[in-house]
Formats: sequence, C-alpha cells, structure tokens
Amino acid sequence: MSDFPSKARVVIIGGGVIGCSSLYHLAKKGWTDCVLLEKNELTAGSTWHAAGNVPTFSTSWSIMNMQRYSTELYSRLGEEVDYPMNYHQTGSIRLAHTKERMQEFERACSMGRYQGIGMEIWTPEQAKENYPFLETHDLEGVLWDPSDGDIDPAQVTQALAKGARDMGARIIRFCPATGVTQKEDKTWIVHTDKGDIECDYVVNAAGYYAQRVGEWFKPFGGRTVPMMVMSHQYLLTEQIPEVEAWSKEHGKKLPLIRDVDVSYYLRQEKNGYNLGPYEPNCKGHWMTEDDQMPDDFSFQLWSDDLDRIEDIVTDAMERVPLMASSGVSSVINGPIPYAPDGLPLIGPMPGVDNAFEACVFTFGIAQGGGAGKVLAEWIVDGQTEWDMWSVDPRRYTDYTDQDYCDQKGMEVYGNEYAMHFPHHEWPAARGKKVSQVHERIIGLGGQMGAYNGWERANWFAKDGDDTSEEATHTWGRSGPWQQRIKEECEAVRDSVGVLDLPGFSRFNLDGEGAAEFLRGLITGGLPKVGRMNLVYFSDDRGRILAEMSCIRHGEDHFTMITAGSAQWHDFEILRKALPEGLTLTDCTTDFATMIVTGPKSRELLAGISDADLSLGWLTHQEATVAGKPAFLARVSYAGELGWEVHCANQHQPEIYEALLAGGAKPFGMYALNSLRIEKGYRTWKGDLSTDYSLLEGGLERFVKLDKPQDFPGKAAIQAEKQQGVKKSFVTLIVEAGDADAPYMSCIWKDGEIVGETTSGDWGYRVNASIALGMVRADLAVPGTELEVEIYGEKCRAVVQKDEPLWDPANERLRA
Repeated sequence: MSDFPSKARVVIIGGGVIGCSSLYHLAKKGWTDCVLLEKNELTAGSTWHAAGNVPTFSTSWSIMNMQRYSTELYSRLGEEVDYPMNYHQTGSIRLAHTKERMQEFERACSMGRYQGIGMEIWTPEQAKENYPFLETHDLEGVLWDPSDGDIDPAQVTQALAKGARDMGARIIRFCPATGVTQKEDKTWIVHTDKGDIECDYVVNAAGYYAQRVGEWFKPFGGRTVPMMVMSHQYLLTEQIPEVEAWSKEHGKKLPLIRDVDVSYYLRQEKNGYNLGPYEPNCKGHWMTEDDQMPDDFSFQLWSDDLDRIEDIVTDAMERVPLMASSGVSSVINGPIPYAPDGLPLIGPMPGVDNAFEACVFTFGIAQGGGAGKVLAEWIVDGQTEWDMWSVDPRRYTDYTDQDYCDQKGMEVYGNEYAMHFPHHEWPAARGKKVSQVHERIIGLGGQMGAYNGWERANWFAKDGDDTSEEATHTWGRSGPWQQRIKEECEAVRDSVGVLDLPGFSRFNLDGEGAAEFLRGLITGGLPKVGRMNLVYFSDDRGRILAEMSCIRHGEDHFTMITAGSAQWHDFEILRKALPEGLTLTDCTTDFATMIVTGPKSRELLAGISDADLSLGWLTHQEATVAGKPAFLARVSYAGELGWEVHCANQHQPEIYEALLAGGAKPFGMYALNSLRIEKGYRTWKGDLSTDYSLLEGGLERFVKLDKPQDFPGKAAIQAEKQQGVKKSFVTLIVEAGDADAPYMSCIWKDGEIVGETTSGDWGYRVNASIALGMVRADLAVPGTELEVEIYGEKCRAVVQKDEPLWDPANERLRA
C-alpha cells in the first residue's frame, strides 16, 4: 500500500468503541499523527452486539466520573463531528426491594449530586406515575437517574472514528496487527501483514482478544492480561401496541428499568422491549481445551441458551406484565470480556515502557467516552485529571492466574448488581497468597480478607460468633465483628497485640548515588543512616503519587516499603526513573512482617529478643527474635509503642508462636484501620491520591522546597503555596448513626456541598465516629460545624485540631 503509514506517534490495536474513543481523544489533545489498526471492520468485536446502555450510576467515584463524561460527550458528539446518532436519554428507574438497597441508592445519589448529575430518590408511587406499566407494590423505593439512556453502539463508534479522521488521525481496517518489537530506545515496531509501523507508544485496545495481544509484550517485561470472557444474553421482544401508544403520546421512549435485586435491565427497544439479565448460573466461554477462542470471531454470536435466564425473564414479566403480551423476536448471545473485579484496564501496561492498555471493558459503551479521555491523558500528559486507580492495570499483580480470572469473572457477572458491603468478602478464588502462619491464624479464628491477593485476618472470631456471609450484608458498623474489633483495639491500647501482615511491598535500592537519586525524586528529605521516615512522591501537578517508608541501612543502601496494593505501581515509579549503576530489587515475597504493638510490646520483646529496645522511634536494627534472625523497625501504624518485626519466611512460625506465648493478642485489619484513623494516618488511594495535592493533604512537613533538587511537582507546589490551597485536609468527629462515613461521602455546610470524606471508621480508643476528608479551605478551622451525609442521613460533624485524636503529643508512640 503506497499510503500505508510507516511511522506514527501512537498505534492503537483494536477498532471498537474504546479504540476509536482513544484515537479521537488523542487527536483532540493535538496528537493527530496516530494510527488505529482493526483486523476486520470497526465494531466487529463486543461493540457490534452491545446493548448500548449508557448509565452514570456507580458506587465508585472514578467510574461515575468516567461514565458521566461519556453521557456529556455523547450528547454533543453527533453535532460536533457532523454524524447522525440515535442517543436517547430516557432516564432510568432503579428499583429497590430492601432498606439496604435504598441505602446504596442514597450513597450513589449523593455522589451523583456532587458530580452534577440530577439523581433523585423517588417513592414507588412516583415511579408508577412515570412508568404506568410497572408493578410497584413490593418496592422499598426507587432511584431516578435522568441522564441514563441508550445509544446505537455502531453509530457512536463511527462518530468517534469520523471525528478522529477529520482531525488527521488514521484508521486502517482489515489490517490485523501480528506482533510487536521494542527497539533499544524503548520505542516500538508494530507488525502487520501490510507492513511495519514504527511508533513511540502502542495501545492494547483489543477487547476480548486483549489477552492474546498482551502475550506479544511478555518479552519486553509484560504479563498475561488478567481477564476472561463471559457469555451475555439479552432478548428483544416483538412490537407492543401499548408501548407504541405511550411513546407517541409523550414524544419519547419509556424510562429504562433496572431491577438490581433480581439482576436485569429492561428498556424500550423501538416499540418493544430489550431485556438483559445477569444470571447467577452464568456461563464463561473459551475457558477449556474443548472450547478454544477462534482466531476471528468478528460479527459472530453463540446460539441462545434461554434456560439459564428463564427465572429472570419470568420475574421481569411479573414486574412489567405488558412484556408478557409479546413474543421474543430475537436473542443476542455474545462475548463480553471481564476483568476479575469487573472494571476495565486503562493505563500503563505493567512492566512495559511506552505501552498502554485500554481493554477488558464489560460496559464499554457507557465507559467508552470517558475511557478515551483517560487513556489520552495517560499517554500525552503522563497523568490523568481524576485519580483512576480503580481501572489502573497495575492494581493486579502476580496472583491473577487464569483460574483466578475465570472464577472471579463468573462471580462478578453473577453478582453484577450486588451491593459491596464494607465487611463482606467475596469468596471465589481465595487463598492465592498466604503467609507462613496462615493455618495458625485460621485456627485462632481469623476471618480473612484478600489484599493484593494476600490473605490477611480482618478480625478474629470466637466460638459462637456468626461468621456467615449473610451476616456481612449490612452497611452498618454493628455485626459479630464489632465486639471483637473493640477487644482487639483495647488489647493494643492496654497490653500488646500482634498482626500478621503478609504482602508488604518492599524494594531494595543500592548503588553509588542512590541517595542523590532519591533526593531528586521525593518531595522531602532522607533519613540518616540507621533511621527511617516517610517519603512522598509527587506528580508534575504537585499531587500525591505515592507514600513509602524509607529505611536507610547505609549511605547508598535503602529499603523502600509501601502498601501491599501499591506493589507494581510504586515499583514502576522507581524503575522508570532509575539511572544506570543502581540496582532495584522487588523483595516482597521474600519476607514476612508482623506488627507488634502496645504498651507492653517492649516487655514482650525483651523476653524473646536480644534487640536494643531502648533505641528511639523511627530507628531500625538487626536482631534475633525467638532465636531467629530478624529486622526490627521501631514504628507502629496503630499509634502505640511498637515495632515491625521483619524476618525471612521460614522463620516466621517460630517467631509468631513466641509472640503469642508471650501474651500478644492477635488483631486484624479492621482493628488496624480503627487505630490508624484515630491518629490521622492516611491510607493510600483513600486519603492519599492524585485527586489531592500534598499541600491539600496536610503533608507540607514532608516537602522541602528549599532543597536544590528539582523533584517532580516542585514548581507546582511552590505556586500553590504562594496562591493558597483551595481544599484542606481535616479530621472530623461525626455524630453518626448506625454507620460510619464511607469513602466520598458528601460534606455539607448551610445546604451546600463543601467537601468529601476520604475515609471513616469508629475509633474505639476515643469512642467516637471519625472521618478524614477534604473541605473548602476556609472551613478547615477547629470547631467548625459541618454535616457528613452517610447513606442519605446528614450527620453533624465538627472539625478537630490538626493533631491526632489519640495521643496527640505522640508520647505513647515514643515511650
């Protein structure tokens, strides 16, 4: 081909709605010399058979943001690119059968209100007024979302494609990519049957083929893309005269209905219905030796399997009896990709330079507009407007084998509309990573949670406690765990506790110049040799990118310790900036960690260790514990006198047994969360995220603007310091009811939203409900009265002094 491009700035592999949106948004940002490759025709994958629903509803702040952007884009896109589009913003009626579901609706409604979405809580009677064919006698209530609707998937994809082409971007159809090669300078060659294209960046937007494409990147540091493929069916009815008459009378389509407690949506399709179930007895595809993914499944479907969805269809006919008056005209049964948590992969490809992912979209049409925006920001700016950790591919690490992906994908699909209660743990594909004392902890009553694949105890049950999954189906703090958490916190307060903490991310950094390298990367200062401190990493805007504990063994010898979930994310920060001559090693799986903390922790360790326990806070040392070599760091996330005890995996059982024998009470992650929030200690991707600057986050003491190194974000932080912050971090005591404030609860003042919570919990040492959050800067004054909205209830809250609620002078910590 004489006009085949041999060079491009970005090559996108995959021509569905996501690929086309990514190309369009790159062009909007001025990167018009980009190419999209599609092996068939545009929309040939999941896009062409998608139902095309465009909801904004989510209980994830970032996902709601992304979907909201899609609705705003689609409403103007046809006119902007001069392409006809059928986009119906009919609004949706989301049905609640229980009080708990109404609480979820209240939370989503509050978040939507903050984002400018006009969601409302309706009575069943109001729903009936707006949808006369709906049976409402058994409903608790309804959520009305006026921005919900549906769009033609092919039209929106072609509109995005036209917009991209009009700005100069290239789309090459019937041109499958066949592989990639990375050059020495980390740029790429994308191979096709029509020729090679050299490019700076490459994007895997290959939909349900993303895992196959992902394999091409393994020689360059990649991993198997964590995903599987589900069979999703929806059925279309024949035309219904009553629906046609209603539409003619009102000049619009009926609102979309989502019966989330039964698990289906029902929307008007022309003058009939489209029913889309998410059945618990679901079916995955291309998971077994006798069901292999074909090389090309373009514009193909599977045969229908209506037995799987029979119960849901029957329920829908009872909910809208009019539906039963019509026959089924067709059934669509096609492949939908699923990541293990049901959210897509958007962002840097883990371990691979200059490669990105925009794939595994379960709700690609709803999220497509926002996804293209986010992906273009990642590539062009190196960062996104909103914190998008919820979809960052690095949120998964090495535990996502295919068995895990298959089990979790089936679980997520079968519970697509399920409520994600704060004390509930999903049971599928557990036990992927366990500590050396896992069985012992189970024997002690440990009720486990999964943290980056690692099993950790959330709380410890006693005989007679209700440990059923059903007991966790509540938004409230009370449950069988409440008394146990209280006891665990009191043991740490009054005596000594031990927490097994597997999966602490740890990286060793060595080599001449390592200290200077870190000084140029972090916002603050380094500890002296033999000491440790917290260090922060900023992005170019001065926003909070990462927090790590920095342990300094020698002049140029460091161990960096960070959150379990941050393992791949934080390693990448260091790896991508690493100069020649330095070595960076991920040692996460080589060591065990136990937190030993409480006023009697020194006494306990003195009986089983030769450590110098008089060394002060933020020191560290090599020692023996229970006769085994160990490393002790004098620090405690619980805010009491304490040490982190690190040791080789094989030595943990003996050390753990000695700690128990010495009187340490096992405690879990729920107790630790309560203890840390009383100290105002932040959590990563809750209180600490790129939605906030370091100055907004109250972290100015970790910023040294007078140091000579020009660390990332330094200029932005200097400018913000001169201009003043718009938001400020606060600790609130909340007069909460049965539940504490979840992440992103609205904070109100005089009828106006003035901020949001970033985390909340009950503090058992101070006996109060605590929320950490961000508020308008002028309101961050101790004594200011605000309101925190918790599941629809506005609760009085008071701003506290800028110091820990518990042990404000840190006397216990430094004892």
